[in-house]
Amino acid sequence: MEQELKEKIFELAKEYYKAVNSKKTKDYIPVSGKILKEDDLINMIDASLDMWLTAGRFNDKFEKEFSKYLDVKYAHTTTSGSSANLLAITSLTSPLLRERALKPDDEVITVAAGFPTTVNAIIQNGLVPVFIDTRLATYDASSEDIEKAITPKTKAVIFAHTLGNMFEIDKIQEICKKHNLWLVEDSCDALGAEFNGKKAGTIGDIGTFSFYPAHHITMGEGGAVVTNNSLIAKAVKSLRDWGRDCVCPPGHDGVCGKRFEGQFGKMPFGYDHKYIYSHTGYNLKITDWQAAIGLSQLKKLPEFLKIREQNANYLLKKLDDLREYFILPEVTKNSKSSWFGFLIGVRENNNFKKQELVEYLENNGVGTRQLFAGNILRQPSFVNSNIKLKINNSEIKYSCDLKEEDYALLPNTEFIMNNVFWVGVYPALGEVEMDKISDLIHKFVKKGDNI
Repeated sequence: MEQELKEKIFELAKEYYKAVNSKKTKDYIPVSGKILKEDDLINMIDASLDMWLTAGRFNDKFEKEFSKYLDVKYAHTTTSGSSANLLAITSLTSPLLRERALKPDDEVITVAAGFPTTVNAIIQNGLVPVFIDTRLATYDASSEDIEKAITPKTKAVIFAHTLGNMFEIDKIQEICKKHNLWLVEDSCDALGAEFNGKKAGTIGDIGTFSFYPAHHITMGEGGAVVTNNSLIAKAVKSLRDWGRDCVCPPGHDGVCGKRFEGQFGKMPFGYDHKYIYSHTGYNLKITDWQAAIGLSQLKKLPEFLKIREQNANYLLKKLDDLREYFILPEVTKNSKSSWFGFLIGVRENNNFKKQELVEYLENNGVGTRQLFAGNILRQPSFVNSNIKLKINNSEIKYSCDLKEEDYALLPNTEFIMNNVFWVGVYPALGEVEMDKISDLIHKFVKKGDNI
């Protein structure tokens, strides 16, 4: 009876989906967006009918399927890509890691041209971010710059695979092994990207992902942390689940087999293990409703990636004749990009500026985005704060004391802030939209050159 009722609900939901989604038109080309189908809606309803609310059967299955897709041992869902980065960096401070655990004022190498929450987790853990420059066209950091920035205080490296393009992870991994550094891959914009056949997020010690609506697959809000290191996985799970020592999932007791039989810290012997906390943690779990969407989305990921690549390659060909005006994106060697977006750098010898082109595109129905924070060191959160930081191999400074000569130490980052933007290639778009983007850019350039 219950299953029959469910099937009736599902059929009505399918009818509703078709009715609501049959009249959509695109007057504006967005840079990104969610693509939800009938199966996503059915999974959402199925999870809702359970009325379990917190992480449950759908979450368990998603973590298993996500691990399988990435070919990684451990995957833990969390509330966002930002909280995934927080969990990743915080897990490296865990006492489980003993002498390799990060301690306050240890240094972590990263870049200034990116998303704030790649960097924020470093600061929030009392660590010192060390900023190096970003290369143009590939928008990654060079292994040479990393080597120069390493000091005895350096303990970790965290970079994002910028808009789906892998950084030169083979060389960076060699450096990390040589200097005994942790390597964190922020893969929030790079789900499905590959280096020599290995998926982004699985090559370093930890990988992080985001399932925000703009990303390759969505849960609405959501993220994940993956690793092959059992100690890191244990720390991530504990930190995500209030800092608990117990492995029993919510709603289940006694799974660990030592609920009233242990001595922990200075607590009384036999104190309920469900209320023993081995980390200073948070509650960063997702709902089963989110995981249900993630499961159906994951099945569509290969097709999503295929369309993104087709759109990007098509746009590359259409804009190839404008290379004297623009720096077009390049895929790093031995990599396959998952093309979160299409980056365009406006060369400085033009008769026009990035801002003029961006406003022209927006006014004519094409969405644009900046490369996130541009130069994060110029953002109000840094300018108005006493954040300890280093630029390259310089001495530690406070963010509020930075001068123009300090920003000049990162010339490509400054160029990115002033000259780089991106347009969309996500799967709801196709050749018609790519043609419009290309045609408008060509029209703008000709107008600027008075041709």
